[in-house]
Amino acid sequence: MPYTPETARPFVEKLLQQRELIQQAMLSAVEQGREASTADIQDTADLAVASYQREMLFSQGTTQHMQLQMIQQALDRIEDETFGECQHCSREIGKKRLEALPWTPYCINCQEKIENGELEPVHRAA
Repeated sequence: MPYTPETARPFVEKLLQQRELIQQAMLSAVEQGREASTADIQDTADLAVASYQREMLFSQGTTQHMQLQMIQQALDRIEDETFGECQHCSREIGKKRLEALPWTPYCINCQEKIENGELEPVHRAA
């Protein structure tokens, strides 16, 4: 049974909190990236460490951006009353799964099949 905006209120709060945490982390990462100037570094090892740190920040940013998209899509599903419905098989996503990962678009069975390469993820237009 998909949730209505009223019955999904606890999930909305979790989604908005998670979105805020991610946005704060992304801002912090941007600041760290700006501070990590390599102009003054002369040592090759220090340059390598600085390069690795920049790459790690970039990777984290990409992951966080993807999670922000998933959160927004979950909020959109709440609005169109399809939240709680698997985007692949249309079955109900378990409540415990939604409590743990309220942005998840898939039931546990479809998620496992996607991770095993048995199914292609369904992409919604952003």
